[in-house]
Amino acid sequence: MTDDRQAFFEAFDDIESGIQHLIDENQEFLSWLGTTVENVDRGTMTLAIPYDEKLTNTRPDVTDRRADLHGGVAATLIDTVGGFALQTALEDEDPFEVSMATINLNINYLRPATGDLEATANVVRLGGSVGVSEITVESTTPDGETKAVATGQGAYRVFRPE
Repeated sequence: MTDDRQAFFEAFDDIESGIQHLIDENQEFLSWLGTTVENVDRGTMTLAIPYDEKLTNTRPDVTDRRADLHGGVAATLIDTVGGFALQTALEDEDPFEVSMATINLNINYLRPATGDLEATANVVRLGGSVGVSEITVESTTPDGETKAVATGQGAYRVFRPE
């Protein structure tokens, strides 16, 4: 890790706080969504987005329950956390010197999301130029249970410094 990066992360209590700062300061869309870093470990990461009315679909024929979050919010989480998780799996490289670009993203929606979203990605494989992550998104149901609302798999192109 470069001296500048090392100094940056030493300014924070933990890696989660450092990544949260990077999201808040450099990722306007993720910041606008209220994205928070919940957990970071080698080959896995969890991000969350709180329920907000501005992110919902309203159904004119359903007025007796909370509006569902738009599926694009879950898709954003799946795409983002899948790429970040790959960066946590890098062993001999500065994860912030390596960038990722989505090649393919598959999403299966399981049920409507009516609460906060939490997405956990696990690295399936990280090769020389392509990485794959599997992701599960959970949300709290109206009766208080936490259930999977979407699953996904992302393939990412890995760009290492020359």
